[in-house]
Amino acid sequence: MIRPTVCSIPLAAAMLIGCTPISPAPPALAPAAPTVVASPLLDDVRILSGDDMQGRDTGSEGGERARAYIVSRLEAMGVQPAPFGRLQPFQAPGRTREGVKRFNGVNIVGLIPGARVADRYIVVTAHYDHVGANDGQIYHGADDNASGVATMLELARRLKANPPEHSVLIVALDGEERGLLGAREFVKAPPVPLSAVSLNLNFDMTARAETDGHLWVTGTYQHPDLRPILEPVTAQGAVSFAFGKDTPRDTGENNWVDASDHAAFHAAGVPFLYMGVDYHPDYHRPSDTFERIDPTVFTQATELAIAGFYALDRALDR
Repeated sequence: MIRPTVCSIPLAAAMLIGCTPISPAPPALAPAAPTVVASPLLDDVRILSGDDMQGRDTGSEGGERARAYIVSRLEAMGVQPAPFGRLQPFQAPGRTREGVKRFNGVNIVGLIPGARVADRYIVVTAHYDHVGANDGQIYHGADDNASGVATMLELARRLKANPPEHSVLIVALDGEERGLLGAREFVKAPPVPLSAVSLNLNFDMTARAETDGHLWVTGTYQHPDLRPILEPVTAQGAVSFAFGKDTPRDTGENNWVDASDHAAFHAAGVPFLYMGVDYHPDYHRPSDTFERIDPTVFTQATELAIAGFYALDRALDR
């Protein structure tokens, strides 16, 4: 995840892109006691944040390994490619701590046809890249954003078993940490007309809701008709929706309208919602590892995100 201003980020990210860090996040509350959860959700996060992924920087060997894994998961589920194919390669300038350099990135796209309004699309996005390694330390990016990818893959698995009402594009985006590169490429050259997209639903950091007990929803200030759809969605265990970080009163690091890939859709005039957790002490640090994730909290947040998707899928384009 990228916070709204390039230089308003914590120390570890600042080291990678050469900015002044923000003040540290407040200490997280103690997580709930974990329970045994059998789900590919946890395997996806564990694998994508492993040492061999080397922090999944755009254009790196670790990023290529992560891409191959996500493609294999979509293929195993039987999710068909987009009209232009499974992969969307691109080249774009992105930021680094040494200045701007050109990156070779690849978006991954799958399509699940809808049963009610097949000609209208919900684009579900989650970036699979992270910031790589620095000074011999791997920035694992378990919450940012292996978690969002895992939530998206779990949603795809369920939609394959029970088709959605809208057609759904499942999009694992590259280059978010380098300046929303993959999202900008996607909206510039989409597989379907943007006029046919009813919503972009973006998952970025969905695991660590123990910080405040919320999965935050950003974008209902810009699209107030969407809030009544999500407000009735009940909490999952200790995790509930909170709405905000999108008003003129939310400034700096507390305004998330431009904080992640949904910003590219917003700029292109596509309705968007962002779902993600608040800051935690491991954000953009090597310590953002799988071991820091409470399985119960993450599972509850994913169940809530999926319930939110189903509410939106039922309500839109009536």
